[in-house]
Order: sequence, then structure tokens, then C-alpha cells
Amino acid sequence: MQRKIIVLILGIIMIFGILTTTSLSTTRANNNTLTEEKVQAMVDEKVQSAVQGAVTEMKAGIEAENQQKEGENQVQNKQNGLGMIAAAIATGLACIGAGIAVAIVASSAVGAISENPSLLGKTIIFAGLAEGIAIYGLIISIMILNKI
Repeated sequence: MQRKIIVLILGIIMIFGILTTTSLSTTRANNNTLTEEKVQAMVDEKVQSAVQGAVTEMKAGIEAENQQKEGENQVQNKQNGLGMIAAAIATGLACIGAGIAVAIVASSAVGAISENPSLLGKTIIFAGLAEGIAIYGLIISIMILNKI
């Protein structure tokens, strides 16, 4: 009879132990399981952080590109400005030279024509050659402006 009682007590302890272990493992399983809402929240958080990182990286890239373009534009503007100055100098000096040449040729031509009217044709040719200097300067300035 003692054996039956000991076996009964041990059996009750084993059953109680099995039930306790099972209930603990079920509780742990419930605590460790991820619900669909938790998984979705984790995915949303990761996606949001990835998107924010990508946006930040894109903004930095765009800003660097804008700074590079701004630097290139400044260099281009300086080159354009120098080209404009070169065209203005070419035209201005050519016109000043042509003006001086025409003044000298025209005053001499008027004197020569007053003495001999048959020299009119030759004097017009010399005045035209003097005016050609201004046209050469204008052509050079147009060529400079086409390069800008």
C-alpha cells in the first residue's frame, strides 16, 4: 500500500510538473510570437528609416551637384565676360584706327581733287581701304562672339 501511495504521489507530481512546464512554455511562446501588427510595425519602421536615409543622401547629392554647377557657371561667366571685353576692344580699336586713316586720306583727297578732278576715283579707293580697317575689326569681334 505504501508503494501505491508513493507511486500515486509521484504520479501527481509528474502530472503537475508536466502541466506547469506546458503552461510556462505556452506563455513563453505567446510572449515570443510576433503578431502580424508587430511585424507590420517593424517593417514600416525599417522602410521609413531607409526612405529617410535615401532622401537625405539624394539631397546631399543634389546640393553637391548644384554647388559644382554654380562653380562651373561662375567660370563660364568670367570667360563670357572676357570674350565680350575682347570683342569690344577689337571693334573699338579698329574703328579708332579707321577713323584716323579716313581723316588723313579724306583731307588729302579733298586737296587733290580740288587741284585735279580726275583723281576722284583713286581717292575714293584709298578712302575705302581705310574704312576696311573698321570692317576687319568688326569681323574679328563677330568671330569672338560666336565662340562665346
